[in-house]
Amino acid sequence: MTLNTFVIALEVLGVIAFALSGVIEAARKHFDLVGVVMVSFVTAFGGGTLRDVLLERKPFFWVEQEFWVWALIGLAVALPFFFRARHMELTERAILVPDAIGLGIFTAGGTHIALELGSSPLVSVLMGVITAVVGGVFRDVLVNEVPRAFHDHQPYAVVAFAGGWVVVALDALAVPTSITLLVGSGLIILVRLLAIKFGWELKRWRFL
Repeated sequence: MTLNTFVIALEVLGVIAFALSGVIEAARKHFDLVGVVMVSFVTAFGGGTLRDVLLERKPFFWVEQEFWVWALIGLAVALPFFFRARHMELTERAILVPDAIGLGIFTAGGTHIALELGSSPLVSVLMGVITAVVGGVFRDVLVNEVPRAFHDHQPYAVVAFAGGWVVVALDALAVPTSITLLVGSGLIILVRLLAIKFGWELKRWRFL
């Protein structure tokens, strides 16, 4: 597998993970099929599109890989019927695992892309955070929820920010890109899942 193929495959996995979280959330809110497709699309592509706009990177990653847009539409249309046929309960916690997978992959990938384009380490990490977090924020806004990343007090953007620096450090050490992306995304996914499992929370802001 070439490096470019590996990066694309990892990005596709992140798209599928975030799309799945969008489908589950939209299905929980009893959206129609158009709504499910739109929510999954924005969840999967929103952060990466904003990153590409800020970095002036064209074509946008989902325009360049148009096949996966069709795949996402098919996924968004088919999954609600699958959930209904299997009588699967779509709880709020059901989106946490695919969301964690998307968080890790998109943070590592977004940071790597920014570094490749010559951005500074700080800007690259911020681009990774934007890639990973913004789609979920858009998803929650579209389903009329306060974005989970802002109110559940569990480490989310903080995990992405720290993981982005792992990617920067490994890149500076000239670690092969495939290993850098695997280690960076894997650490973010692991820490996020541990935070969910053990109920880790950030200190709450209080005015009084």
